[in-house]
Amino acid sequence: MFGEKQNLFETLMEKYSKVCPKVADETVVREEMIPSADGVRLRTIIITPKGVTGPYPTIVQRSCYFEPDPCNLQIQSEALARHGFALVYQWCRGIGGSEGQWEPNIHDRADGISLVNWLQAQDWVLNMGYVGASYLAMTGWIMADIVPDKMKTMYLTVYGTERHTSAWREGLFRQDILTAWAMGNAGFPVKADYMESAAYRPQVEVDEKLWGGKLSWYRDWITHPGSRDPYWAEGHWETLRNVPSKLKIPVFVGEGWYDHHLGSMLEGYNNLSKEAMAHSVFQINPGNHGLRPVIPGQPKQENAAIDEATQQIRWFRDILMEGKTPERAIQYYVIGADEWRNYSEYPPKTAHEAVFYLNDKTLAAQPGEAVRRSYVYDPENPVQTYGAESLFASWKNTGSLEQPQPDWREDVLSFVSGPLEQPLDVVGSMQAKLWVESDAPDTCFTVKVMEVFPDGRAWHIRNGITTLGWRNGAEVYQEYEGGPIEITIACWDIAWQLQPGSRLRVDISSSNFPEFSVHPNTTVLWSEATETQKANQTILMGEDYPSRLILPLDKTF
Repeated sequence: MFGEKQNLFETLMEKYSKVCPKVADETVVREEMIPSADGVRLRTIIITPKGVTGPYPTIVQRSCYFEPDPCNLQIQSEALARHGFALVYQWCRGIGGSEGQWEPNIHDRADGISLVNWLQAQDWVLNMGYVGASYLAMTGWIMADIVPDKMKTMYLTVYGTERHTSAWREGLFRQDILTAWAMGNAGFPVKADYMESAAYRPQVEVDEKLWGGKLSWYRDWITHPGSRDPYWAEGHWETLRNVPSKLKIPVFVGEGWYDHHLGSMLEGYNNLSKEAMAHSVFQINPGNHGLRPVIPGQPKQENAAIDEATQQIRWFRDILMEGKTPERAIQYYVIGADEWRNYSEYPPKTAHEAVFYLNDKTLAAQPGEAVRRSYVYDPENPVQTYGAESLFASWKNTGSLEQPQPDWREDVLSFVSGPLEQPLDVVGSMQAKLWVESDAPDTCFTVKVMEVFPDGRAWHIRNGITTLGWRNGAEVYQEYEGGPIEITIACWDIAWQLQPGSRLRVDISSSNFPEFSVHPNTTVLWSEATETQKANQTILMGEDYPSRLILPLDKTF
């Protein structure tokens, strides 16, 4: 090992040694080709501490990522094995020397259970825990309800079990996650430009036209916008959705406020069975998909970072080595307050709501005079994403980033409050209820909520999006017949303390690309559209049309 890898190994060894004594200076590494139920053999690496007699507490992972091992499985496994664990990691079929044809998600339940059942029968396995982040967490979730009795727990981060929530938001596809992921995991090299690919029309043909081969699974993702479409409500995705309710073992569920799986993870956690929830931990930090804090504008963030490596080994030490049963805990970090809070339920009950009405260019406690503000939305010139919570390829644009000045584009309408007199602890889902009108048969509206500090700089908190065709959480497409209608744009949950002297700012627009696909302003499904049209958009305000922002406030603080 050299350079960064050697530094990572030494860091892990130091951290692990503070939790578990080192028991070996070397390890034994061997490979097995373990058959799945259909006979396909999957390449599996087994690492044990040299000179230490088993049976061993065993940590298991399954990965679809091979070169250049972005998950650092070998390094982490080497360090853990020297502290008394056996490590087993397996490549998904068609990846890294495993036999079979690579197809995301579909085979992971059968292949995963074949692996842990094989381990169940090995006399060198004392008990098992599963660990994984992102896709590696999915390979744990998908079999968590049917694992054998040696599997005692799972430690799963940055992945949720409501796949539709991770893919769509009321008619708009999360392109920066899944279009980019499809390009990087197509099963063949894709050399096309990402942004050109994301903007390609019709998107349903981008795989063959730009990438070099047909991906039927990607076409399925982008052509089923409804949450109760059989594609999402049946088969593999139905199975994944139902796993939490059937779980019997404790899980550590880790997330970041700015991770693209947060919404799905929140739904999955709330669906945990009573048996599993009674002994599980749910933790949300102010991080991105790598659980690294992305709140650069906050003057206070001394407590923001978490020590993921230490948390993991302590979790497995307690359960696998010491036989302890964890106590239920819900922990989340409050941005702005720079503190962690513990609750008995999530989301915690709110004391009341703070309502800010849109009045011309301001936010106020009461609706003002009747007024209309309009702009032209052109799908050929979308607003670019900067500061967001649902990004993957555009990694650097994730988080609470500094925003441009109000009304920075002609198709962005800004509304700013007066200075706040006291701190407001927002916890849960902020909602914008807007009265809107458009001359398009279908279109899109977006909201971005910011805190403006006394120095005038505005920092992203949350954004949201909806379409008229899928407005207000509709499960089936609905026609827009013109005229003013009220829409609700719900943002993903957040825990954020607004500071005295700060101002709130809300920006309204109609695009947020590439976090979300660009709406063509027609009734044609986004992924099948070949043409676009401009739309005249109007926000209505006043007592008859009370457009407003609603903030849920923390009950306890």
